[in-house]
Amino acid sequence: MVLYPEEYYSFFISFNEGDYYTCHDLLEEIWMTDKENYFLKGLLQMTVAIYHYEYGNVKGARAMMRAGYVYLQKYRPRYWGVDLEDVNGFIESCLSILPQDIDRVPFDEVSSLPPLPTLVLYLEDD
Repeated sequence: MVLYPEEYYSFFISFNEGDYYTCHDLLEEIWMTDKENYFLKGLLQMTVAIYHYEYGNVKGARAMMRAGYVYLQKYRPRYWGVDLEDVNGFIESCLSILPQDIDRVPFDEVSSLPPLPTLVLYLEDD
């Protein structure tokens, strides 16, 4: 069984609970010690994108989701116990849903944005 940094295990819990701000902090802590691991950066960008979208920053969400998509491609189909085919499909769905003609909406109007699909992440044995 592969052992990962403790923050990585916590990331799965936070992600599945919808706490994307904490996800960012957890992944950034690992990535800061392993900056060559663009898999972590890709997941980090994806979670930041969701966080931005939830607060009405559509432009930031688009940029971060695209960046996350690019970073994760070389790690497909599977890396660090994550099925990246599922993640890739999620990101592609999000990119097709994110409005292209809106940069930002006020926080009290976020509910007017189209909802993003749900992704449940699991850490699986390699």
